[in-house]
Order: sequence, then structure tokens, then C-alpha cells
Amino acid sequence: MSPTSVAPGSVRPAAEVNEQIRALWLRAGGSLSAEERAEYELLVVEWAAAIRGEVVEAA
Repeated sequence: MSPTSVAPGSVRPAAEVNEQIRALWLRAGGSLSAEERAEYELLVVEWAAAIRGEVVEAA
């Protein structure tokens, strides 16, 4: 699933996004292509949003 296929406003759990980030790094062998770097950046933004959402829910 690419990060662009996630519906705007929907937030996956941070753990799920983190797992996708780890899988991307494993597939890339530790060196990201330009396309993989763009995917990584989108995933990090999504992960940060998920973390913020989890912190707000916990408060």
C-alpha cells in the first residue's frame, strides 16, 4: 500500500506506519532511491500525525 493511497484525514496507527517504514528500508538495503526517499518522507509525515493523534487520545 503506498502512502498516497491513504484517504486524507484517515490516520493509521503509528505502529503500522512504522512497520511500513522498516519494510521500506529493508527492501532498499539501507540506501533509498529518489522514489523511495519520497515514499519515506510521506510515511514519516503520516507516522508523526499518528503519534500526535495517539498522544492527544491518551491525554
